[in-house]
Amino acid sequence: MRRGKSGKGVRGLTQNAGASTLAGMEFPLVHRPRRLRRTNAIRRLVRETEVLPGDLVWPLFVHGAAGDHAVESMPGVSRLSIDSLLRACERACGLGIPAVALFPCIEQQKKDAAGTHAFAVDNLLFTALRAVKSRFPELAVVSDVALDPYTDHGHDGLLSKDGSVVENDSTVDALCRLALLEAEAGADIVAPSDMMDGRVGEIRGALDRAGFQQTAILSYAAKYRSAFYGPFRDAVGSKTGGDSIDKSTYQMDSANSREALREVALDIEQGADAVMVKPAGPYLDVIRTVADKFEVPLAAYQVSGEYAQIHAAAERGWLDLRKARDESLAAIKRAGADFILTYFAAEFAADLSIK
Repeated sequence: MRRGKSGKGVRGLTQNAGASTLAGMEFPLVHRPRRLRRTNAIRRLVRETEVLPGDLVWPLFVHGAAGDHAVESMPGVSRLSIDSLLRACERACGLGIPAVALFPCIEQQKKDAAGTHAFAVDNLLFTALRAVKSRFPELAVVSDVALDPYTDHGHDGLLSKDGSVVENDSTVDALCRLALLEAEAGADIVAPSDMMDGRVGEIRGALDRAGFQQTAILSYAAKYRSAFYGPFRDAVGSKTGGDSIDKSTYQMDSANSREALREVALDIEQGADAVMVKPAGPYLDVIRTVADKFEVPLAAYQVSGEYAQIHAAAERGWLDLRKARDESLAAIKRAGADFILTYFAAEFAADLSIK
């Protein structure tokens, strides 16, 4: 290191308009990263991550009642009638959103401990699938493979006789039946969201044997037990006595990341065409790790609580809704997600079209 007259080495760094002074000696400041931030046009040229409508899946809630019912905990989101659902799908097509994900809100009187209404050929989900695929065959439709909309206890599976535990293997059998019925109704992608062991392989086998080799499986491979699901449970009516349902014996512990890699690897081995990390925002590290390790399409679900908290803060004037929305989606894409399930999909795509 060159020393100044004092012989005490580098003491400090100062800058002027054209050069920097290092211990009394001038040298040119060659690297100025701010040059590439100077104008919006330049920033756009060097932007590394961009979220486009084609990166999005729009989750939609459907119910059997006439008219639409607002979901109080999710501003701007409603449970839709079949007619409104079709209008939403038409909007998605017009905005360039390639896929929707359907979630049914089942009347309480149709629920029981075994979720038997899930297998009624005329149930709400199958009716919605047939209607959407008949009107919009070009739109990809993701169908949730889960029992919690149909069970009176709100769990994602079947309970043991004493009600103390969610049974794995009997639940998997039920999920296979449900996935087959969804495929028959027109689902392009079935998405098991239950976190039962072995369900991807069993569903893949059931679909293939029934002639649905082209029906894809999007596995909720790393679905965490999360406090961010509350508004969703409002929307589908799966809450029972508050938000006290304990799903910790099958959904992942939020403290774990290595476990996610094991779950993803198992689901890929069993035939998953794409995998998901859920929630998205609090688990960006998991998204990044999964994206780096596996070469299958990776989805991330920006869940209801993430959506609701951005709205809540914006309503109080604590942050800018649009900027926070866009930043949150860019962060998920930057972390490695190939596509994002988000309730912001339509409004984000609409805003993008007028920029």
